[in-house]
Order: sequence, then structure tokens, then C-alpha cells
Amino acid sequence: MQPVSPDVTSLLRKFADGNQEAAGELIPVVYQELRRLAVRHLRSERPNHTLQPTALVHEAYMKLVAQRNADWQNRAHFFAVASNLMRRILVDYARRQMRSKRGGKQAKLSLDNVVLVSPDRPDKMLVLDECLTRLEKLDARQSRIVELRYFGGLTVEEAAGILGVSPTTVRREWTSAKAY
Repeated sequence: MQPVSPDVTSLLRKFADGNQEAAGELIPVVYQELRRLAVRHLRSERPNHTLQPTALVHEAYMKLVAQRNADWQNRAHFFAVASNLMRRILVDYARRQMRSKRGGKQAKLSLDNVVLVSPDRPDKMLVLDECLTRLEKLDARQSRIVELRYFGGLTVEEAAGILGVSPTTVRREWTSAKAY
């Protein structure tokens, strides 16, 4: 039988109120979920890749705890912010890989087929980031949906909750964003 996971939302609120005991309970719970998210992002990478899930989690966690006066609305909000941070870390990693000394050209890619971080194809991450940036200018909500679903691993319902729209709207705009 699996142990019951503490309620992340209530722990986040207690921690925001300065309860250090809640911080002690929160860190292991959040770390495990962040690690699962990082593993999902890096699943298709070669085994000896220099950016491992633990490193991605640590970088994202350090940025999360550095945020002062964060008003975490709920668990999904916290992990949406974490997802955004992981995306930025992965983009920065890809940019370092694509510097002119390493060569490479950008190419078109399908959102369904992208490999997030690969020393052989960092251009895919940069093309995806560029596409999301352009999509954000056309439709900010569609861009945010891609970020939440693809990078954050959130369900349609969780993304709808974060954005304050119906799951049907998220499904429709997810389909439209993938077509873009």
C-alpha cells in the first residue's frame, strides 16, 4: 500500500505563511513530483546525457525557492510555474548547444515529434521555442496551453483550471496550436 501524499496546496499555503514545519514536509513531496516531471521531459535522451533529470530538477527548484512572496494558488499553479522554469532551462541548454562554434541550422518540426534536449539536435528545442514565441504573439492562451500541456505535463482539466477556461476550450485550442 502506497503512503498517502500530503496535500501540496495546503502545504504551499502554510509555507507561504512562514510555517517552517510545512516546509520540511513540502520539500520531499514537491521534489518527487518535480523529478517525475523532469524524467518525462528527458525520457527520450541518451543514457549518458550531460543534463540529467536530477540536474534539471535542482535548477528549477532553486529558481522556485528563490521566488519571494509567491502566492501559490494551488498544486497545479505551482507545477505550471515549475514547468515554465524547466522549459526555460531546456531552451537555455539548447541555445548553448547551438552557438556558432557548434554549428547547426534551424529546421521545421512537429510538436508531436520533438525531442526536447539532444546534443545531436538542439535546434529542435530552439525551433519549438521560436514557434511558441510567435504563437504567443498571435494567441497567448494557445501558447500557454502548449507550455502547460507539453512542458508541464498537465492534463486538459489541470490546464483548464490554471487558465480559468473549460476543458473543451483547452482541447480545441490545443488542437489549433498543434496545427500551427
